[in-house]
Amino acid sequence: MRVRRVVPGVNLQSTDFELFDLAPQFAQDRAAIDARWKDLQREAHPDKFAAQGASAQRLAMQWSVRINEAYQRLKDPLKRAAYLCELHDAPVNAENNTAMPAAFLMQQMEWRETLDDARSPADLEALETQVSAACQQTLTHCAQLLDVAHDYPQAVQQVRALMFIERFSADVQQRLDRLDA
Repeated sequence: MRVRRVVPGVNLQSTDFELFDLAPQFAQDRAAIDARWKDLQREAHPDKFAAQGASAQRLAMQWSVRINEAYQRLKDPLKRAAYLCELHDAPVNAENNTAMPAAFLMQQMEWRETLDDARSPADLEALETQVSAACQQTLTHCAQLLDVAHDYPQAVQQVRALMFIERFSADVQQRLDRLDA
């Protein structure tokens, strides 16, 4: 087997979805992504090309890195959503664009106050339950925008909201960890 044919019909510049032979949509089966990743890694492992020389091993390493990068994006719903937006010329640009709807910002402020006021693991777990529900609701809305409405600019707003929610959830978890220690 030649290294260039690790994934027939696909090259290193193919989209993650093409590489993993998946429909370019938000809704994905995580088990299928994991299984495909294992298959691709098995096919592209540099040791498999040791007899073909250093050049073939380098190319196999490039494939392996590319497969891992695609896997990291596809397995994570937030990264997958952002990637889909970018593929449809709607970049998230979270580092340059932090504008959010007023209602969302108010919710963030309320959560921050609740986090600051939390004194017990039960308080923090109740907050984490709220945040988790908001995350799930936002993921559902994002899926509808990406897979049904194909409204990528609006999906960008949801992706950015998910980024905030994910960071806040990590803050809650960190606080829980400190209380448990």
